[in-house]
Amino acid sequence: MILSAIAVPAIALLGGYSVVEAVDSVGGISELQSIVPETPIEFATALALVVGSFVSAGTLTADFVRFGKSPRGAVIVTMVAFFIGNSLMFIFGAAGAAVTGQSDISEVMMMQGLLIPAIIVLGLNIWTTNDNALYASGLGFSNITGLPSKYLAVANGLIGTLCALWLYNNFVGWLTFLSAAIPPIGGIIIADFIKHRERYKDFTNATFKTVNWAAIGAVAVGIAAGHLLPGIVPLNAVLGGAIAYLVLDMINEQKKTESARA
Repeated sequence: MILSAIAVPAIALLGGYSVVEAVDSVGGISELQSIVPETPIEFATALALVVGSFVSAGTLTADFVRFGKSPRGAVIVTMVAFFIGNSLMFIFGAAGAAVTGQSDISEVMMMQGLLIPAIIVLGLNIWTTNDNALYASGLGFSNITGLPSKYLAVANGLIGTLCALWLYNNFVGWLTFLSAAIPPIGGIIIADFIKHRERYKDFTNATFKTVNWAAIGAVAVGIAAGHLLPGIVPLNAVLGGAIAYLVLDMINEQKKTESARA
């Protein structure tokens, strides 16, 4: 909490200053908007990259906002984080990338002569992102294995660091994969809440399946829908996962009913 209280304002101020420098260097906002990249990408690809860059955080938000003092406050915090905070980060990156041709905000700031701010932004951004990722992954694997989350967080951190060595040079492909792989999970969570809303009212006493095969199958269907169907990849993945889950869950319930009768 203390780290975030320092990091968020610092990143906002330094990123905002970088945008001002970028706009001034090209002669104004109109000139910035007129910049055309040498190799433009299609809108669908750009949308997939944008969604892929933050969609995993969307499905993990509940792990953090559950500490909120009230449901209303949790919703407000989530909306501010995604609609304002996340949008600002895109603006910081887009303005600098358009002017310098660099995709990394720290590299952009270095080219602008902001070496120390670049180091600060890079350190704070990575730190505040990955401590959340470690907490969420440790919590998830703890639920699966029954092992203490703190040890799993250490193991995940080591594995994540090694994977980052490969990921740094394959970032676009990874975001494209996430744009189809993660949205089905959100669609399944939404579909399950809509169908089984009564179960959520007494969540502390609820019983959970060891493995929810309907959900796992729905994730696979959602990923396939995102990659194979025409249209917007993340939207197809969300809808494909949600619809598949409702259908598969209904089939499971029918089988249980038939087995009970027999």
